[in-house]
Amino acid sequence: MIVAGLMTGTSADALDVALVEFHLDGPADQPDLKMDLRAFQEVPFASDLALDILRLLEPDPVPLSLVSSVDRRLGQLCADAVAAACGQTGLECDLVVSHGQTVRHDVHEGTVESTLQLGQPAWIAERLGVPVLSDLRARDVAAGGQGAPLAGMLDHLLLVGGDEPRAMLNLGGIANVTVVSPRTDTVAFDTGPANALIDVMARRITGDPRAFDRDGAMAARGQVDEALLADLLADPYYARPAPKSTGKELFHGPYLDVHLTRHPGLDPYDVIATLTRLTARTVAQACLPLGVSEIAVSGGGTRNPTLMAELRAELGAGVPVSTTDEAFGLPSEAKEGCLMALLGWLSWHGLPATVPRVTGATHGTLAGRFTPGAEPLRLPEPLSTGPARLNVVS
Repeated sequence: MIVAGLMTGTSADALDVALVEFHLDGPADQPDLKMDLRAFQEVPFASDLALDILRLLEPDPVPLSLVSSVDRRLGQLCADAVAAACGQTGLECDLVVSHGQTVRHDVHEGTVESTLQLGQPAWIAERLGVPVLSDLRARDVAAGGQGAPLAGMLDHLLLVGGDEPRAMLNLGGIANVTVVSPRTDTVAFDTGPANALIDVMARRITGDPRAFDRDGAMAARGQVDEALLADLLADPYYARPAPKSTGKELFHGPYLDVHLTRHPGLDPYDVIATLTRLTARTVAQACLPLGVSEIAVSGGGTRNPTLMAELRAELGAGVPVSTTDEAFGLPSEAKEGCLMALLGWLSWHGLPATVPRVTGATHGTLAGRFTPGAEPLRLPEPLSTGPARLNVVS
């Protein structure tokens, strides 16, 4: 089965398109799931769409017409992107899984009350003629979970079976980590901002509303301000126990300004250096108490050598840091697209796509809702047993 996994994250810069082939292998009672990444593309957003998405991610009120417009345009972009990927590779997908753009993830006193992703799946189903799975977080939220991080399922299946606790970390707009241990239940949660606040300062420094700290060059020019760092680290979110999740509803420009007003006159490069240290410090503070022996990292943050160096320094020499490319043969930039494809494969076969002990839900749930393609929706007979492990075919 070939599944197209589509992901656009909290950095809101591009659409990831992964064409992934799955097949089961091994004994029926504990099969392995083989995952073969057949093709991957990053499709940059047009400037007008990117700026409108970024506007939706700010805390200010927006007109409903903007929400509706982004929903349509992102759905059309997804349809065009999958059609192009299939045309260029000669592959045909059996299912498309579209995460959409998260524009709200509302958390009140640690409980997720609602989550909203845009990117109308009907455009994809109409263009491709195949079923589309979308709205992957809401069912877990309805079951009492955080709806995040969805990566817990893929990470668990990749890491299970080790002798020591191991972790997978994704550095997108928000950082999320999964820790799999032979002695305790799997844990996964959002540690806090990854690039979210760094991007805010990069855009202020350059005047470019879509800028980011390319190669960590801006942070490398500055010095960490310890007083500002201590102030940022005092945010109550970091002390909350898992399961927990967060987003740009918390970590945005006005949030940063509240802290900067208490530390006036700082050099902008010192601020961005401090925010880079904040990401590394909060990841380390989340991982070290869980006894992790090694960490594999994915996401846009892997392209920031200053951030990666800070992360290694905070974790110490006893916790080696690699990328998912190095550890599993899974390209770090393609991991979240592969994750979407995996969740689609599981839901297609009637298997829970969330880990309740990770999200805090009362039970595991199938992820998302299906939009039929050109033909009536026909699901296969549900599998009675899910895969015990996930193996990347290189």
